[in-house]
Amino acid sequence: MIGLFGGTFDPVHHGHLRVALDVIQHLDLAQLRLLPLAAAVHRRQPIASPQQRMAMLQAAVHDEPLLMADDRELTRGGPSYTIDTLCSFREELGATAPLCLLVGADAFVGLSDWHRPLDILERAHLIVMQRPGAPTARDAWLRDQVEQRRTDDPTVLRDHAGGHIYFQTVTQLDISATRIRRLLAQGMSPRYLLPDAVLAMAREHSCYAVQQASA
Repeated sequence: MIGLFGGTFDPVHHGHLRVALDVIQHLDLAQLRLLPLAAAVHRRQPIASPQQRMAMLQAAVHDEPLLMADDRELTRGGPSYTIDTLCSFREELGATAPLCLLVGADAFVGLSDWHRPLDILERAHLIVMQRPGAPTARDAWLRDQVEQRRTDDPTVLRDHAGGHIYFQTVTQLDISATRIRRLLAQGMSPRYLLPDAVLAMAREHSCYAVQQASA
């Protein structure tokens, strides 16, 4: 069973990596692909270049065999629609391989606004990464989907290619890429918030200049 975890990763930090490992271990994933987006659809555009973000991500996961940086959204270019990525994986892995799409609780509550949300739900399982106090489904459409598709049994995920929603509690780390960028722009150290290799790369290439600190 393969997991997919997309994001800006601007830069990747321990908050991303820890929750990824939580899901891998709980669901016994064979691998988890981390996919930096090319162009954001529902959020601010990344600051570091696609090449820089991919290089930092590769540096972050190079010694963790179950985590793999995947550049297909960067290679495809244009707006990074989740459905396009899932279709790409289906072409690669086939129609019957179980796929798990990891989403944060904040993103999940806006699922009805995503491009082709029903097609997303049919092509993969949704793994909703929850933290204490996380928001819950508010609109009627999403509540109906949760009622129809929710499972608390990981074996159900392994036995089906997609179509289910699973809520996974993950480690709560108060780390944000915004804070890391701001610290770097102010000449302060964000060490221990992100891997040392990522920090060294961000500094070497001046990925986050002073004028970008508020982004």
